[in-house]
Amino acid sequence: MKRLSRDPIEALSRFKGVPFWTTSFYLDTDKGKFTKKEIGLAFKNLLADGRARIEALALPKDGKESLLEDLDRIAAFAAQSLAAHSQPGLAVYSCSKKKLWEVLGLPHGPRNRLLFDQNPYVRPLVAILEKCRRLCVFLVNRREAKWYEVFMDEIAPLQELVSDVPGRVKVGGFEGTEAKRIERHIEAHVLDHLKQSAQLTFDLFKKSRFDGLLLGCEEKGCSELEPFLHAYLKERLAGRIKAKPGDSPTEILKEAVKIEEEIEQRSEEETVRKLVAELERGGRACSGIKDTLRHINQEDVRILAVSHNFSKEGRLCPSCRFLYVEETVCPVCEKATSAVLDIVDEAIEASVAKNAQVKHVTPPSKLDHYGKIGALLRYKV
Repeated sequence: MKRLSRDPIEALSRFKGVPFWTTSFYLDTDKGKFTKKEIGLAFKNLLADGRARIEALALPKDGKESLLEDLDRIAAFAAQSLAAHSQPGLAVYSCSKKKLWEVLGLPHGPRNRLLFDQNPYVRPLVAILEKCRRLCVFLVNRREAKWYEVFMDEIAPLQELVSDVPGRVKVGGFEGTEAKRIERHIEAHVLDHLKQSAQLTFDLFKKSRFDGLLLGCEEKGCSELEPFLHAYLKERLAGRIKAKPGDSPTEILKEAVKIEEEIEQRSEEETVRKLVAELERGGRACSGIKDTLRHINQEDVRILAVSHNFSKEGRLCPSCRFLYVEETVCPVCEKATSAVLDIVDEAIEASVAKNAQVKHVTPPSKLDHYGKIGALLRYKV
């Protein structure tokens, strides 16, 4: 089973099962919230409801057979693996006639859903991934340094360093001159330790390209350390963490996740603030579903902002893949468009495929007053 990352999301976004539909299955498997019996019952209810809905779909016989095969494969997978599934969430994608089968473990429990559509429903994945930054936690004191990676609510050790820094001693001498000399000697060792720690942090960044850096050290140590940090690290300094090198990974993770949530909230607010400011001055921004889809079609979107759980039916051109709200005929190629269950999901997938950033915004927010969707653009309207 794969862990959630950008690669499978992009692959699913590119997948086209036409003329067959794809089954997208989401299950909250968080054993901290539900018993195994409750999870199993939710699974059975989803599949039973799905089988009933397939019969009502206006699809040809082989199209319905493909979806029923999907449900059989998901049922077989669950019978073998659901009880041992350890992650809080599960996502399964299947299109039997086109040989698609993708199973992903999720770090958060999703809303239980079973959807049949022309394309995989990846919106929940994008929302989770967008909120999960790859963080480096850098903890340092006068003698030790430790580095951890925090991603998807999990923590993993990266590296540690213990330097040969002499301890403080009380020494006599004329007017304390010997004590001052020894103190200068110790401080030189401390600075060497901090300089080496900063260099190792930069080496880790070059290797893993983490999104943010959380720094934990005493106030004096931080002021001495920061001049040694590379400019790229200073740009990614996301906050200070109270943890120390000797703290347990569990406690470090708990504090890092809390800081990450605060960072995400600020990021959402900043995105909405920039979007509203650009809209009010007639700058590089658009809002509302129709205008936003138009700019996605033009590959003009730099950052797409969407209110969480906002959805709307729409239409998709099967030829040029342009997105519309109500056009039954594509204005570009003049071919008939197809109805889709959620045009917002299609907009998110198209944005991901075109290397635009997607920002899910927790309501209520000012974005609600602008149609619950908008975008910062590459070019002025």
